[in-house]
Amino acid sequence: MTTIQIKGMSCGHCVASVTKALEEIEGVSDVQVDLDNGEARFQGDVDKETITTMIEGIGFEVVQAE
Repeated sequence: MTTIQIKGMSCGHCVASVTKALEEIEGVSDVQVDLDNGEARFQGDVDKETITTMIEGIGFEVVQAE
């Protein structure tokens, strides 16, 4: 499971947007976004740059990717 820290999420709509964006990336599955902790977890071996580009493209900032 991969965990990324996301800055800028403030509501359920933000969670839905991040979830949808991550699910659209080929190879990503089992997406879980936690608003309280400001993080997203998912299964899949995907390039960090791909994830960052997708998240930043919808208006959020990836502050840490593990």
